[in-house]
Amino acid sequence: MVSSKTTIRIRYADTDQMKYVYNGKYLEFFEVGRTELIRDLGMSYKSFEEAGYMLPLYDAYVKYHSPAFYDEVIEIESTLNQKPMARLRIDYTIRVGDRVIATGYTQHAFISAETGKPTRSPEIFNKLIDKYFKE
Repeated sequence: MVSSKTTIRIRYADTDQMKYVYNGKYLEFFEVGRTELIRDLGMSYKSFEEAGYMLPLYDAYVKYHSPAFYDEVIEIESTLNQKPMARLRIDYTIRVGDRVIATGYTQHAFISAETGKPTRSPEIFNKLIDKYFKE
């Protein structure tokens, strides 16, 4: 298992008429967390794509536990619980302090940019995560 935490402050533009963070923003928060997790592992999305791979989203789930509001600082914890094979699943927990705001996951397919077809988890990615998944 490997996880990463990052924080962002809720902007006014993130909220809806009820003054809650708009529900669609949570997938954007997941994206921020996922990008930072991959960066913390030692690779950027850009370098992943330059190496010839894409990670399109094919499944996402969000469970809303408690609202978040303008100017609050949220912590996004992104966790890779299993070594990926052909799919990458990342689990998320979003908090304000000790209060859980949302949980969920995203699943992505590894796609070869050259062929446009699914591929197994690339070796460049496996090298970054192998130390977290000793068999």
